[in-house]
Amino acid sequence: MNKKTSMLALALGVSLAVTGCSGGSTPANTPGNEGTNNTSAGSDNTDLKMIMQYSRFDPNTDYTAKYISEKTGFNVTYEMLPAENADEKLNLMVANRESFDLMKLNAAQFYNLATAGALEPLDELIETHGNHIKNAIKPESWGSATINDQIFALPETGAGVSIGEELVIRQDWMEELGLEMPTTTDELYDVLVAIRDAKNIVPLTGSNDSIYGDIAAAFGVLTEWKEVDGELKHRAELPEMKDFLEYMNKLYSEGLLDTEMPINTAAKAIEKFSSGRAGVYKLAWWNAGNTISALNDNNPDATVTPIPYLKNQDGVAQIGTLANTTWFIAIPKSSKNKDGAMKLLNAKLEPETFKGMAIGEEGVHHEVKDGKYFPILPKFNDDLNNASAFMTAVDEENYPTFWQARVRKDATLQSYYEQFQANAEGIIVVDPMSLAPPIEAVSKNTLKLNKLLDDNVLKFIAGSEPIANYDQFLAQWHAEGGKEMVEAANEWFASNQ
Repeated sequence: MNKKTSMLALALGVSLAVTGCSGGSTPANTPGNEGTNNTSAGSDNTDLKMIMQYSRFDPNTDYTAKYISEKTGFNVTYEMLPAENADEKLNLMVANRESFDLMKLNAAQFYNLATAGALEPLDELIETHGNHIKNAIKPESWGSATINDQIFALPETGAGVSIGEELVIRQDWMEELGLEMPTTTDELYDVLVAIRDAKNIVPLTGSNDSIYGDIAAAFGVLTEWKEVDGELKHRAELPEMKDFLEYMNKLYSEGLLDTEMPINTAAKAIEKFSSGRAGVYKLAWWNAGNTISALNDNNPDATVTPIPYLKNQDGVAQIGTLANTTWFIAIPKSSKNKDGAMKLLNAKLEPETFKGMAIGEEGVHHEVKDGKYFPILPKFNDDLNNASAFMTAVDEENYPTFWQARVRKDATLQSYYEQFQANAEGIIVVDPMSLAPPIEAVSKNTLKLNKLLDDNVLKFIAGSEPIANYDQFLAQWHAEGGKEMVEAANEWFASNQ
């Protein structure tokens, strides 16, 4: 247990001791005494209370909240965690045994509460009340919410496996200069040289929060974790990382990569690309509308094309992505209506009810064209803009299709999203840690070690740190928690083969 979890467990123990000494019998739903399907308020109680993550709207007056109440028959009161110090607030609420029936938690919050004994095991509740839940959530998704062979949450996996970014290039410049679309990193280098020399600009720009992707993938750096000979390696440990860094440093030193890339924000990099000060940029499809609009405002004749994902030295193109659980939907042990909470979760995943949550009513919020869902604006936005905040697991088979209606709110977004997915079809590699549950050694080290890696990667690219020192950096990375993290990841991986 880490320090935060230990303190929470201690606080829970104190609160339970006070409860037990307050006179009268021990409540049936205190840890160690609760019946799995107990509800001290009665099985027909339809009043529930849910903790949500912070967002800037009133959940209790939102269209989706009213829709859920109408369709399920449950009266749910929603409370949001604060924008700041959310974890501390959550731990205090749990330690004080405040009366909540459902919690939408991030991975770290879920791990801390589950290992502190604050969450109800859900296996029997799901078996008793979860027919729609079992149909909606795929078997492989449950592992992420399972600790010590018990399910402690419903995993909310989001919109499925998709690709978010791809290199794009000024197609009008390609045609003007008679250039062929690059298919390898060597060919990309030649294209960048041609653009630099003809246009007198630094051709490739990027931001410091999007270092990896197409180019890294062409060198074998696909995802944060990679299976190598039956073991998991973090990308920091891959020999291919040095090859990637040497290539990027070459671009940087030859004026082919924006020298401000290590300090660029995404907005700054987009501004350089859209103003014509760069010809190649790794674009996120969700930024496509603003980026292309700004480019066309500056140059109405400019055209942009995605560069197909680059082939590696074996002539194979691959691109990596993460398919992890986004949120964890838990029932706290302090809930007085555990049956009702599970019944609500199940009712929300009844197929037609869930479809209405996701994309509303046909003819009112969405329409179907050529088998695809399109939003009817502005009604779709007016009513469903906050719908994802109310999700408590998704219909994993159908939600990726429903969700694409949100992409089709803008023709440019739709175009780039669909082009990226088409280019990635059949070549996607999913991070092997995607389905892992929260693992303490991984959870506590990931943010710190990824920042350490990214900070040093930018130094290696810019040449402020020689790539010859990479092994020295890697030793530091291992010493500061990397070794512990990799060992814990492999322990999970070995036990799930």
